[in-house]
Amino acid sequence: MDYDIIFNSYNSLHEEEQLKKLDLISAFLKVNKSDKLLDIGSGTGISTDFFDCFSVGIDPSFNMLRLSKGYRINAFAESLPFKDNSFDIILALTSIHNFNNVDLAIEEIKRISKTNSKIVITLLKKSPKFSSIKKKLLSNFKFKTLEEERDVIFYKI
Repeated sequence: MDYDIIFNSYNSLHEEEQLKKLDLISAFLKVNKSDKLLDIGSGTGISTDFFDCFSVGIDPSFNMLRLSKGYRINAFAESLPFKDNSFDIILALTSIHNFNNVDLAIEEIKRISKTNSKIVITLLKKSPKFSSIKKKLLSNFKFKTLEEERDVIFYKI
């Protein structure tokens, strides 16, 4: 999907769904004001702006980022422009199935995560890559899972 083309309609199509997911996630993800959060595939910033802490959103779509607020970087999950051990919380909500190279993105997530980082990744159930991505996530992280209407939520808190 070319998000640089559909950016103007993204929030009207997906904001309600994303906020429901975030409400569910916020029931178990405790965020401190001092936490540094990275939102990978942040799009218009719905999840980046949801939590009360310092947060950075990255997305390859410049147009999606134009609709967001705060700290935003035009970048790819496979090449995160951050130092090792930089973030307390990593989010990738309904974005991992769009990554060009999931294996490389997982290595980048591990690299920029602090030792006890909290990680939440949601995976779209109807993605043709669902099974292979699920296997990769579960073999790289000690995730718990929670099924949501359209996604499976993988989390380490």
